[in-house]
Amino acid sequence: MSSSVESDARAAASSSSMPNGSGGKLIVLTAPLTESIDHAGYFIQMAMASLPIWLEGILNRKYPEWKDVEHNDDGSAKYMPAGVRLLEKSLLREYSEDDIVCCFPEDLDKFIGPETRIVAVSTHNPLGVTFAAGVYTSIFGSSKMPINSHYARQLFARLKEDPYRENFKVIVGGSGGWQIIETDMYEELSVDCVVEGRSESDETLKLFREAIEGKELPKEIEVKHPTERDSILFPDKRTTFGVVEMTTGCGRRCKFCLPDLNPQIDLPKDKIMDAVRANVRDGNRQISLATEDMFIWGQVHTDTPFYFPNREALLDLYSDVVNTPGVDQQVLSHATIAPAVVDPVLIKELSDLLLPKSPIHFPYLSSHPEKKALAPLIGLETGSVKMAKKVMPGKGVPFSIEDWPSVVLEGLRVLNENNWFPAMTLIVGNPDETDEDVMATLDLVYEMERRGLFAFLIPSIFTPLHDTRMEMEKGVTQTKQLSPLQWQLMMKCWKMNLRPGQYSWWGPTAWRVGSIGMWLYKLRKLNGPNFTYPLLMFSGALSEKRLEKMGKIYVGKPLETKSRAELIATLRPKQMQYLREDCGDLPSGFPVREGSGQHAAVA
Repeated sequence: MSSSVESDARAAASSSSMPNGSGGKLIVLTAPLTESIDHAGYFIQMAMASLPIWLEGILNRKYPEWKDVEHNDDGSAKYMPAGVRLLEKSLLREYSEDDIVCCFPEDLDKFIGPETRIVAVSTHNPLGVTFAAGVYTSIFGSSKMPINSHYARQLFARLKEDPYRENFKVIVGGSGGWQIIETDMYEELSVDCVVEGRSESDETLKLFREAIEGKELPKEIEVKHPTERDSILFPDKRTTFGVVEMTTGCGRRCKFCLPDLNPQIDLPKDKIMDAVRANVRDGNRQISLATEDMFIWGQVHTDTPFYFPNREALLDLYSDVVNTPGVDQQVLSHATIAPAVVDPVLIKELSDLLLPKSPIHFPYLSSHPEKKALAPLIGLETGSVKMAKKVMPGKGVPFSIEDWPSVVLEGLRVLNENNWFPAMTLIVGNPDETDEDVMATLDLVYEMERRGLFAFLIPSIFTPLHDTRMEMEKGVTQTKQLSPLQWQLMMKCWKMNLRPGQYSWWGPTAWRVGSIGMWLYKLRKLNGPNFTYPLLMFSGALSEKRLEKMGKIYVGKPLETKSRAELIATLRPKQMQYLREDCGDLPSGFPVREGSGQHAAVA
C-alpha cells in the first residue's frame, strides 16, 4: 500500500465526524445477509438459494429470528462466510487490523466513510443463476429472483447509493461473480471489478493496492489458485456454520463442474484443527469441513489412487474434530458415492463417530436411537449411461461408468443402512439429452423407490457454468422447454422427497389440494402444458398407475444391476490390491497383499 495514501487516510480518519468516530475503514468486507447467517438450521441457506422472494414469508414464519445476527463489541460481524474470512486473512499479510473490517450489510454505513477505498463483496448467487435457483423459482413463482438474490441486490443497491461511493471501489468475489460477468451487470449493480480465483494470490494483493491508490481496475480478473497445500491460508476467526476447508479439487473430471478444475489438494490436519479451535474460541459450536469430496482427504498424491479412501486418516481427522471441546455439531459437506461401495466399513465407522454430533434428525428414516442422520451432498446427475459417459466418465471410479446405476444403488444401500440420507443432485436438460436418457434416469429413480432406498433428489435445469468445459454448450434453459418426461422426472423426485413428511394423515391431502390450487392459479400458464400431468402425478390427484394407463407418464422398468461383489469383480488386478479385506466380497482365491488397505494417518 502506498505510504502517502495510508497516512492521509489515517489523518482524515482521526478528524472525521462519522458516528463511529472515524473516517471509515480503509477496506470493508461484506456478504449478503442470506449468505452470512449462522443459525436457524443448516438447510435454510439452501432454501433461500432456490425459493422465489415471494415465498420468503414461509421462512419468516418457520424461522422468525433468522435475520438476527451477532456483532462484536465494535459493531463488526461476529461471523462471516469462509470466503470473506479467507480474504481478510490474506489482506492481513499487508494491512493492519485497523485497516479492515468484516460487517453485515445493515452495518455498512457504520464503517464506510470518506477514507474507505474498497468494499469487497463475496456472493454465491447474486442474480439467481445456479443449478437449482432458476428452475425452482420458475416452478413455484412468477418471479425468477430467489430470496438470496433479492438480498444480494439490496446490498449492491445500498453500496450504489452510499454518499461516499465515488471514493471507493466495489470488488466482487466468490463463486457467483461469473453471473455478473456473463450478464454484464457491472453498471446496474455498481461493481467495478469481479475477481475469479482465490484470495491468497499475489494478484489479489496487487489489485487491492491499485484500488487503494485510485487506479482504474479491470472489469474482470482471474487470479491463480495455489498449487501447494502449504500455500493455502486458513481463517483464524469464526466462519458461518463453522466452515473449515478440507480439500480443493476433486479429480473425477466431470465436464460441468468448476471446482474440479482446481488443483486436487488435501489440506494439512494441523491447520484444519487450528481453524476448528478458532471457531470454537469465537463461540461457534458447529463445524463443517468444506470439500468437493470428503473421501479424497489423506489420499491425494500418495501411492494409492485417491478413489480408494484412506480410512485411518479420515477417521483420525473427524475424530479430532468432533472430540474438540466445544464442538457440539458436525455437518458433512460434499461427497461422492463410489467410496461407499469401495469401503462400506469406513461408512459404518464414520457413522458411529459422527452421528452423535449431527444436528440433522429424520424421524421416519433413521434407525438411530435419537433419529439422527447424516446428509452429505452427492452428485447423481443422470441415470443414463450414455449421458454419463459424455459428461462425467470418471464419476464412478474405480468402477466403470458403464456400471453407474449399479454404483449408485449399491452405494445408496450402504449409506442408508448407516443412516446417511444424502441430498443428490440431478441435471435435467443436458445438451443432446434425449427421451431415452430421461427414461433411463426415471428407471433409476423408480428402482430406488422399489428397493426402499432414500435420498433427497434435487433435479435442476442444466446451467452452463462459466469456465467449465461445458460453458459453451446449450441445453434446456427455461421450464417451458422441458418435455413431459423431463417434467415427470422433476416431479417424481420431489414426490419421493416428500415421503418422510406424508406419514401424517393430513400430509397427502395438503399437498394434493395445495399443488392443484397453485396449478390452477399460476403454474399452468407459467410452465406450459407439458407440466400438467406430472403435476397431477406429484399431487396424487391421479394415481401413477392410472396415468400410465392413460399414456401420460412413464413408470420405469425394473433394473438388473450388479451387487457389490459383482462390481468388485470388474476391477483390474492392480486396483484390487487397494481393497480392504474386512469389507469382504473379494474374488475367491484373490491374494491380499500384506498391509492391504492400511494407511498411516496424514498429518
